[in-house]
Amino acid sequence: MSKRVVVGLSGGVDSSVAAFLLKEQGYEVIGMFMKNWHDDSVTISNECPWLDDSNDAMIVAQHLGIPFQTIDLSKEYKKRIVDYMFAEYQRGRTPNPDVLCNREIKFDVFLHAATKLGADYVATGHYCRKGELHKNGETIYQLLAGKDSNKDQSYFLCQLTQAQLAKALFPIGELTKSEVRAIAKKMGLATAEKKDSQGLCFIGKIHLPDFLQQKLKTKKGKVIEVPRDATIFKNGWSKEDYTSLTKPYDLSSEIGQVVGEHNGAHFYTIGQRKGLNMGGFPKPMFVIGTDTEQNLIYMGQGEDHPGLYRSGLFIQKEDEHWIRPDLTLNEGESKKYKVRIRYRQVLENAELIQQKEGIYILFDNPQRGVAPGQFATWYEGDELIGSGVIN
Repeated sequence: MSKRVVVGLSGGVDSSVAAFLLKEQGYEVIGMFMKNWHDDSVTISNECPWLDDSNDAMIVAQHLGIPFQTIDLSKEYKKRIVDYMFAEYQRGRTPNPDVLCNREIKFDVFLHAATKLGADYVATGHYCRKGELHKNGETIYQLLAGKDSNKDQSYFLCQLTQAQLAKALFPIGELTKSEVRAIAKKMGLATAEKKDSQGLCFIGKIHLPDFLQQKLKTKKGKVIEVPRDATIFKNGWSKEDYTSLTKPYDLSSEIGQVVGEHNGAHFYTIGQRKGLNMGGFPKPMFVIGTDTEQNLIYMGQGEDHPGLYRSGLFIQKEDEHWIRPDLTLNEGESKKYKVRIRYRQVLENAELIQQKEGIYILFDNPQRGVAPGQFATWYEGDELIGSGVIN
């Protein structure tokens, strides 16, 4: 008897081809579209509103001859993702809702719904792969980077557990984007030429300031320019002093001068340049720090401003997550890994140091725009080993 798999059909080409490949492989395939959002007032017009995506998903399902249904997860999405986003921005942090969407929605709420339909697996159109190891009589699942290095999406799945991976299939992980489009075209799928969505998970492209202003009110505040030669950037710490190396810069209004006004510190993130209308300076201005309590934004001139760079970061113990629990570091242990602090960033050499309070990550080269609230991920070769929220 063939295994049953529910495919999260998003209305895009990747999940469409995933469904086709699974059917070709002999699975009993069911297509399901997740409706995660109701408010179209913050969706940028004509940028994949959910209704068009749902129709495209249905057309693909009909073309493939598989059952199709829509599931409304907007209540769970608001509670688990949107409320989390607002809370994080309010604290002056930069959340990654797509990582949370995979952990909390696609591979939790959606997985439970699929299980009720008798599904053995859920499948998505992510560019990543799943591996298996057998250790001490136990099966261990691996999350591996996609074959197409330009499209690798393993980062977005960095919070999955072994139980979630056990039920996951990633049919297009061995393919490149051009190969996926070629298959879709050959099979006459309606989504073959459809542009990729750049928006939030299953919502579409939103205008973030409008989205945040639903709950976070505008509040005028001062923009402070911090000179590049400020004493806080002149550290003489050794690599052994990792607690100091991984702390954000201790910015205060006393080390700079007021150069402008902003609409609310919670709307901005480290490394941001656009949206502040800060012209008339010799070099471009970048956000190097925010203080949501005092409603202050700190900025520095130039791509090479030292405030944009940090030598390390810290992840609290409760925010650590090991996809490979068998590789968890013990207190006092350290190990070299390849690390990225945002999607599509080139992997960087770093050392992880495990202490009682959490993990310290020290980079071989200082990293630009380390933003609290984002996820740091560490890899060994192609395998994503673990992740954590940057403090």
